Amino acid sequence: MQDTIWDTAIIGSGPAGLTAGIYTTRGALSTVIIGGSLWGGQLMLTTVVDNFPGFPEGIMGPDLMEKMKAQAIRFGAKFISDNVTSVDFSSVPFKLMTNDQQLMARSVIIATGAETKWLGVKGEKELIGRGISSCAPCDAPFFKEKYVVVVGGGDSAMEEALVLTKYASKVTIIHRKPEFKASKVMQEKVFANKKIDVIWDSEVSEILGDQKLESIKIKNNKTSETKTIKVDGLFVAIGHNPTSQLFKGLIDLDEKGYIKQGIGYRVQGIGYQTATNIEGVFVSGDIHDHIYKQAITAAGYGCMAGMDVINYIADLK
Repeated sequence: MQDTIWDTAIIGSGPAGLTAGIYTTRGALSTVIIGGSLWGGQLMLTTVVDNFPGFPEGIMGPDLMEKMKAQAIRFGAKFISDNVTSVDFSSVPFKLMTNDQQLMARSVIIATGAETKWLGVKGEKELIGRGISSCAPCDAPFFKEKYVVVVGGGDSAMEEALVLTKYASKVTIIHRKPEFKASKVMQEKVFANKKIDVIWDSEVSEILGDQKLESIKIKNNKTSETKTIKVDGLFVAIGHNPTSQLFKGLIDLDEKGYIKQGIGYRVQGIGYQTATNIEGVFVSGDIHDHIYKQAITAAGYGCMAGMDVINYIADLK
């Protein structure tokens, strides 16, 4: 397989990468998906997904990703459970090195996504998806008439809290500083909402629970006083890190490290929306989208990238 030159290689196996693979294979392109040793993206850490169209009763996040993967493989995609360690975009075919082999492709779709910045405290990792979330639009309905906490101080934290007030009985924002960094407009909305209160100058120091979240320990940064409060849900909103380190210095990134989209290859005056600054390299999903960050939008971007690559390869041939 190392001597094969694929029409396209897709780096990443979340909704964006797998949807792109469904489209490129159905478009008769030979396609290899390098899914990573931990494949499937952020949905592999979620429980019930209720907002992905086509599943009126909801579907478990890992089950949804298994179905997407099976669909891409059904149409002919080759799936590799390995990590890309380096890339060479200096000439075509592009070269991608994994832990075990070198792959060559006429085009590449980068769909490596973004990772939630978690708190990194004791008990957190074990309870992600069991009361701990990073997406209120995804999981807020599960906390109807419950008490939830949001950690963060930026616009994302404000948005999470406001979404949660539509379902939860009470929302507390915990922020490590004495003031928010969120925009004035967002702060005004939060302060005007009677369901929201704030614990200032504090951080979550430990998360407690057996099979699900039960309580959290909070440490005051000024007094060092620690207290434990019972909560039903904890939403972490301290930001995301785009998984773009591999491409730094090779692909144009914005100031936050997200890949710039829609700036590259043009043919017959038509610009490809998912193109990067390198001809033949495309991008889709949360690796460039720091606004919506939903599974369905990532899948949509995957569709766009797949269609762009189909047209690009057709032009090459």
